[in-house]
Amino acid sequence: MKLIIQIPCKDEEEHLPATLADLPRSIPGIDVIETLVIDDGSTDRTIEVARENGVHHIVKLTNNKGLAAGFQAGLDAALKLGADVVVNTDADNQYYGGDIPKLVAPIVAGEADMVIGDRQVETIAHFSPLKVSLQKLGSWVVRQASSTSVPDTTSGFRAYNREAALQMVVVSKFTYTLETIIQAGKLLVAIDDVPIRTNPKTRESRLFPSMGAYVRRNSVSIFRIYAQYEPLRVFWSAGAVVGVLALAVWARFLVSWIQGEGAGHVQSLILGSVLFTGTMLLFALGVIGDLLAAQRTLSQRTFERVRRIELQLGIPPSHYEPGAPRPTEGSDDAPGSTGETGERKAVEV
Repeated sequence: MKLIIQIPCKDEEEHLPATLADLPRSIPGIDVIETLVIDDGSTDRTIEVARENGVHHIVKLTNNKGLAAGFQAGLDAALKLGADVVVNTDADNQYYGGDIPKLVAPIVAGEADMVIGDRQVETIAHFSPLKVSLQKLGSWVVRQASSTSVPDTTSGFRAYNREAALQMVVVSKFTYTLETIIQAGKLLVAIDDVPIRTNPKTRESRLFPSMGAYVRRNSVSIFRIYAQYEPLRVFWSAGAVVGVLALAVWARFLVSWIQGEGAGHVQSLILGSVLFTGTMLLFALGVIGDLLAAQRTLSQRTFERVRRIELQLGIPPSHYEPGAPRPTEGSDDAPGSTGETGERKAVEV
């Protein structure tokens, strides 16, 4: 069984060596471990540092495409490089690499197709109470949309088996973490989660310049993803609320009309009509969204079959560059190499 650990990077020459050094060299049930760096338009020596530290594969995007695009490019490359299991981790060494054996254990045992690392956000020292609360709220919303029980939906430390990776299609331009969980919940993908550890904070997040930006972007992302996969629930719920307001306004006019004062409340009749029109529009958007959701499902299945055909034809990964030369079998010169000498880095599951 072959494991590829993919690491999306953007100007990570400073932190990448520590991240690579933290990766296990051997894992029970895994025969080959390789590393893949996705360079998302770095302007520093990220690629050179990756090669110097023995990375096996590199996907070099021409310019910065964002975390979601980098994740999708890495997933596609890992599949074409023959991965049976793909682990995604961050280049800033946020996640403890020694927990990768724990992360892939349910997949190796055949008990799960996708495993999410639970950071137990309330235990992370540099997370403020507001951020912890927002994380928990966002995770709750995603659980409702995906019909899963994942406690930490924004965790980027996760593992996919080959079948789950084949079915993942990220269309968001901002984040892949929420969308892939909702997709998995709608597909034939068994999801599990395991508690994992995190390393001390090495730098500020580049995704969110401030707490306000974090709240705004995450809120918009959650709403968009939820509306994409549950359009009837979103738009019909909104339509029901507006419809109740329309009935309330009309009831006010009706009472006034019965009392002989209807002429003085014509504005209520007009407002109720406007609200009722809005209700009908929201209901119509829900129906259209539901039809588009069905079309998205068909497109996703088509994409999955195209992926399978590409793998059978042996089409090479896009934007691919080889990493460092492969060490001889049993050597301990590069992170991710297997062999007896690499057992010092293994962590028991």
